[in-house]
Amino acid sequence: MYFCAMFRLASIGMVDCAIRRSGDTGGVGDMTIARKLYLLIVAVVLGVIMQAVVGLYQSHRIASSAGYSATDTIPSVLALNGATDAIYGIRLNIARYVIEPTAREKTVANMAALHQKAQDFFDQFERCCISDDTDRRMLEADRRFFAEYEKHRMAMVDLGSAGKEDALRVAMEEKMAPTGQRLMAVLNEHKNYNEQLGRQGAEAADEHLQLSIYLTIAAATLVIVMVSALSLLLVRNIRHSLHAATELADTIGRGDLSSQIVLRGRDEVTQLMLSLQRMTGSLVQILGKVNDSAATIETATREIASGNLDLSSRTEAQAGSLEETVSAMGQLTTTVKQNADNARQADELAQSASGVAGQAGKVVDEVILTMEAINASSLKIVDIISVIDGIAFQTNILALNAAVEAARAGEQGRGFAVVASEVRSLAQRSASAAREIKELIDDSVNKVQSGSRLVLQAGSTMEEVVTSVRRVSGIVRDISVASGEQSDGIAQVNQAIGMMDQTTQQNAALVEEAAAASQSLREQAKGLAQAVSVFRLERSAEAPQPESTEPVQEQPAMLALTA
Repeated sequence: MYFCAMFRLASIGMVDCAIRRSGDTGGVGDMTIARKLYLLIVAVVLGVIMQAVVGLYQSHRIASSAGYSATDTIPSVLALNGATDAIYGIRLNIARYVIEPTAREKTVANMAALHQKAQDFFDQFERCCISDDTDRRMLEADRRFFAEYEKHRMAMVDLGSAGKEDALRVAMEEKMAPTGQRLMAVLNEHKNYNEQLGRQGAEAADEHLQLSIYLTIAAATLVIVMVSALSLLLVRNIRHSLHAATELADTIGRGDLSSQIVLRGRDEVTQLMLSLQRMTGSLVQILGKVNDSAATIETATREIASGNLDLSSRTEAQAGSLEETVSAMGQLTTTVKQNADNARQADELAQSASGVAGQAGKVVDEVILTMEAINASSLKIVDIISVIDGIAFQTNILALNAAVEAARAGEQGRGFAVVASEVRSLAQRSASAAREIKELIDDSVNKVQSGSRLVLQAGSTMEEVVTSVRRVSGIVRDISVASGEQSDGIAQVNQAIGMMDQTTQQNAALVEEAAAASQSLREQAKGLAQAVSVFRLERSAEAPQPESTEPVQEQPAMLALTA
C-alpha cells in the first residue's frame, strides 16, 4: 500500500510537471492543441504504467506465496509422509519378527532397508524443506525419537537372536509400543505443522489476490478520474477557442471590420484568429483607400458638371450674340459685289478655318491630357481592386489549407473545418465583389480610352482641315487681291463671325461630351462607394497582438504555402 501511494504521488507530480513545462507561463490555455493531446496521452500512459506496476507487484507476492507452497510445503509433507510410511513398515516388521520366528532374517533385512529409507527422507527434509526454526526443532525431535525407537528395535533383535521369546514379547509391549506411539505422534505433529504452513501460504495468496483486485480497481478509478478531468479541461479550452474564432468569422462575414477581440493563448485556433485580425486590418486600410478615392472622384465629377453648366450658359449667350451679328451682316453683304464678296469670304473663311483648327487642336490636347489623367486614376483603382482580389485569393488558399488540416485532425477538427469553410466563403464573396468592381472600372477605363481615341481622331481631322484650308486660302488670296479693298471691312466681320460660330459649335459639342463622361464617372464612383459602404471601418489600422507572443509551430501544409 505504501508503494502504491508513493507511485500515485509520483504520477500526479509528473503530470503536473508536464503541464508546467508545456505551458511555461500560462498553463493549459497557452498550450498548442498538439501539446494538449500529448499531455492527455502522457496521463493515460502513466495510468497504464501505474496499473502495470501495481499488478506486477501483487503478482510477485501471489507468486511468492504460491511458490512457497509448491517448493516448500508440498515437499515437506511428502518427505514426512515417506518417513512415516517407512516407520510404519518398521513397526509391522517388528510385529512379524515377534510372531514369525522362522522369517526373522528376512524381517531384519526389511527393517534395515526401511530404517535407511526413513533416514533418507529425514535427510531430504533437512536439505530442502526446513521452513523456520520451529520446523528445524521438530525435525531434530523426529530424529531423536526415531533414534530411541531404533535402539529399542535393535535390543529386540538381540533378544530374538538369543531365543528369549518371553523377554522379546515383554520388550515389545513395554518398550516398542509406547516408543512407536510417541514417535508417530511427533511425526504427525510435525506433518500438521507443515500442512498449517501450506494453508497459511494459500491464505496469504488469496489475500494478495484480493488486495491486487482492490488495488487494480483503485488504480483504474484514479486513472479514469485523472484522464476524465484532464479531457474535460482540454475540451473546454479548445471549445472556447473555437467559439471565439467562429464569432470573429461571423462578424467579418456580416461586413463588420471594426470588432476588437482580445487574444489569449498560443494554440492554433488563436493563431488563426490573429491571422484573421491581421487580414481585417489590411482590408480596412485597402477599403479605406478605395472609399477615399471614390469620394475624390465624385467630388471631381461634381466640379466638372458645375463647370459644364457655366460653359453651357456662356455658350448660349454667345450664340444669341452671333444671331444678332449674322442678321446685321446679312443686310450689309447684300450691298457688296458678288465676286469680291465671294472671294473675300472664301479667303477669310479659309484663314478662319485654319485659326480655329489650331485652337481646336490645343483644346483637343487639353482634353487628351484630362482623359489621360482620368485613365491613370482608373488604372490605380484597378490595381487596388487587384490587391483586394489577391488578398481574397490568399484567404481562400489559407481556408483550403485549414480545411485540409481539419480533415487530418478527424472528429476533433470538424468545428475547425466549419470555420475554414466560412472563411473560404467570405473570401469567395470578397473576390466576387472585387471582380464586379474591377469590371465596372474596366468599363469606365474603356470608355475613357474610347473618348481619347475619338479626340485623337478629331485632332488628326483638324490637321487635315488646316492643310486643305491652307491650299484653298492660297487660291482665294489671288482672287482677293484682284477684288480690291472694297470688301475689306465686311471680310473682317465675316471672319470674326465665322470663328465665333465654329468655336460655339465646338464648345457645345465638348460640353455635351464632358457632361456625359462626368455623369458616367460619377455613377461609377457612387457604385464603388456603395460597394465599399457595406463594411464598417471604424477601427485601428494595426491588428491587435495576442497576450502571449510565443510562436506556434506551423503545420506542414502552412509551410508548403509560405514556401
